[in-house]
Amino acid sequence: MKRIFIIPAFNEAEILPSLIAEIREKTPDYDYVIINDGSTDDTIDVCRRNHFNVIHLIANLGIGGAVQTGYKYALENDYDIAIQLDGDGQHDPASAEVLTQPILKNQADFVIGSRFITKEGFQTTWTRRIGIVWLNTVLRLITHQRFTDATSGLRAINKTVIKQFADSYPFDYPEPETICVAVRKGYRVQEAPVVMRERTTGRSSIRPFHALYYLLKVTLAILIANIKKV
Repeated sequence: MKRIFIIPAFNEAEILPSLIAEIREKTPDYDYVIINDGSTDDTIDVCRRNHFNVIHLIANLGIGGAVQTGYKYALENDYDIAIQLDGDGQHDPASAEVLTQPILKNQADFVIGSRFITKEGFQTTWTRRIGIVWLNTVLRLITHQRFTDATSGLRAINKTVIKQFADSYPFDYPEPETICVAVRKGYRVQEAPVVMRERTTGRSSIRPFHALYYLLKVTLAILIANIKKV
């Protein structure tokens, strides 16, 4: 089975060398590709200097465009499983083993890493937690499945879903919307317990001032995704 980490990165020059070292140490059988999403720091220079496997986007596409680029790469290179891993140090590469097991056992097509199952590690801020609870509730009402960490960017998908997301992927804040799309299309979506770490560099794309706007926008996107034709 060919497995690859897709690492969207925006201004993550400081953390990428240690992250790639961690991947090589903990998951030596996994490949990786960094998607440099138009960073304004020296992320691309760090990648080239260290001979990292990187795709350089000359303009910032946002998280959706960066991740979809990674899925296109995974599809074109015939990977069986793709694991999305944030470039800011929050996600432990060792979590890939837990995430991929349901796929390898043919129990799931799409596995989301949730920090709230065992409640270990960094549990995020209370303001973000309120938003996560809201989105979990919206998804439960629409999909009739229970999710605990709708905004988690740590996730693994199989080849079928790789093809789907390489072809079509939400642009702005895709994590909750892709769950809705996957369930609606009949893919088997599960959660698995993971331990998240506190961000060491960069900043979240969801800032407190924009939290309400984000919730309204994502809720609307989920509702629209639910009524689109499959």
